[in-house]
Amino acid sequence: MTLNDEQLLRYSRQIMLPNVDVAGQERLLASRVLIVGIGGLGAPVAMYLAASGVGHLALADHDTVELSNLQRQIIHDSDSLGMTKVASAAGRLAKLNPGITVSTIDHKMSRDELVEQAHLADVIVDATDNFETRFLLNEVSVQQQTPLVSGAAIRTEGQISVFVPGDDQPCYRCLYHEGPELEETCSENGVLSPLVGIIGSIQAMETVKLLLGIGDALVGRLLVLDALQMEWRTIRLKKDPACPVCGNRQAGK
Repeated sequence: MTLNDEQLLRYSRQIMLPNVDVAGQERLLASRVLIVGIGGLGAPVAMYLAASGVGHLALADHDTVELSNLQRQIIHDSDSLGMTKVASAAGRLAKLNPGITVSTIDHKMSRDELVEQAHLADVIVDATDNFETRFLLNEVSVQQQTPLVSGAAIRTEGQISVFVPGDDQPCYRCLYHEGPELEETCSENGVLSPLVGIIGSIQAMETVKLLLGIGDALVGRLLVLDALQMEWRTIRLKKDPACPVCGNRQAGK
């Protein structure tokens, strides 16, 4: 893909970076990212990836926009109330960057459909809020050998990690063997609005790094934020040889 004059101007601040340049921008435009969850985390992820020029964003979310979402889900607005989140987001992204493709999935995907979407994607972004979906995304990531960028935020704490399937790399299930008996969600525990922006922006950054093949991704590391103290901790992650998902991984994608 050759950049035209408008694209050269739109992405000029990225193109001037030596580790991006024109070739890197063309690579972004040729990339496809699957974003699962278009809420507090998925909103900044989708907006920054669209603005960065990721050529195809596949948005998946089966919920509709509610008034309580607007406190933190900045891709939606008051005119979006009652709309599906993916339709609202697609409209916003079309205004932000009409030069990319946005496809939407407004229903809860079956495993087979998720496998197909993961196969098409260069990166999966997990912006969901429940362990059932996170575990499924991880399984599909390992099966299809598609990198997974995972984020979570609740109350005033957040975390981010990147999982790149490989013989010596941990997966999400290595970190969490089982989900908690009681799911912790924003609707039950609350979340401070800017927190999801911080975590989602880092997820977008890690995704761009993976697509460009630059920098040191958060692979094998869990970055944890205590926003009240504004303190970051890094936890080293190890592969679990007995992991039911990646311990005896079969050849995938």
